[in-house]
Amino acid sequence: MTAPVSVPAPTPAPVVSVKPVVLEAPDRGEDLRVRVSAPVTGTGLPIVLLSHGFGSSLDGYGPLADFWAAHGFVVVQPTHLDSRTVGLAQGDPRTPRLWRFRVEDMKRVLDGLDVLEAAVPGLGGRTDRSRVAAAGHSFGGQTAGNLLGLRVMDPVSGRSEDLSDARVKAGVLLATAGKGGADLTPYAAEHFPFMNPDFTHMTTQALVVAGDRDDSPLSVRGPEWLTDPYVLSPGGESLLTLFGAEHSLGGIAGHEVRETTDENPERVALVQRVTLAYLRHALGLGEADWTAVREALADGASPLGRIESK
Repeated sequence: MTAPVSVPAPTPAPVVSVKPVVLEAPDRGEDLRVRVSAPVTGTGLPIVLLSHGFGSSLDGYGPLADFWAAHGFVVVQPTHLDSRTVGLAQGDPRTPRLWRFRVEDMKRVLDGLDVLEAAVPGLGGRTDRSRVAAAGHSFGGQTAGNLLGLRVMDPVSGRSEDLSDARVKAGVLLATAGKGGADLTPYAAEHFPFMNPDFTHMTTQALVVAGDRDDSPLSVRGPEWLTDPYVLSPGGESLLTLFGAEHSLGGIAGHEVRETTDENPERVALVQRVTLAYLRHALGLGEADWTAVREALADGASPLGRIESK
């Protein structure tokens, strides 16, 4: 099924995907396992680092990773330490700093692009490392946001550091948590003390995607909470609000995965089309598709969502 957005989709290219590519990480406790997906043709390919939600892995988010790769992007998916595939023991001493290990994973990917590129047959010399974006869903949205300038008060050190990375030129934050403090439920405040983002320094341009029925059990504010990364950040350039969408935004985490409670292929197709158009816009690859999706949602008789921009 196609999204109700009257924008011609470019013909998808065949994709090659290699996993796991292993990056050595002696200070992490175990090496970083990564999946790399890329179109088999084309040069000057931009790069997207895709950070998974809590518990997922490099095997998740096929609806986004495969789509972006088929339309001209190299998509890199690290498996963070909170993944169910890692299986950290209860009480593991790394647990309080999982949020920070995630950011370090993303930077390790950027530092290891030579290794990752060499691991994919035929990819050598075909990437454009001046065009890099970071994307993430849920916990992954905060991870990507850290590279854009979002700051977190580390519950271990008590410090709030700038972890942004100048190599990252744009972001896509999907169903990403809002402010902490009084906005959190008691459970979230107790179990996720790192969920206290400061958006005032998040200056790198970003698209925020939120569902208007994503009533998170972590916040007392309801779905509006998920719009904070747009409302409160200088770099929150645009907001895509999906009507009727819950936390999985129709199923972006994977096909028929158990976390999806609002499965809707048309909604997923809309997310695919809008995020692709935004990435091309934000990385300087063309404005036509971004203009077209904005106009289509503004003019649609019964759209699945709306886009607003600052």
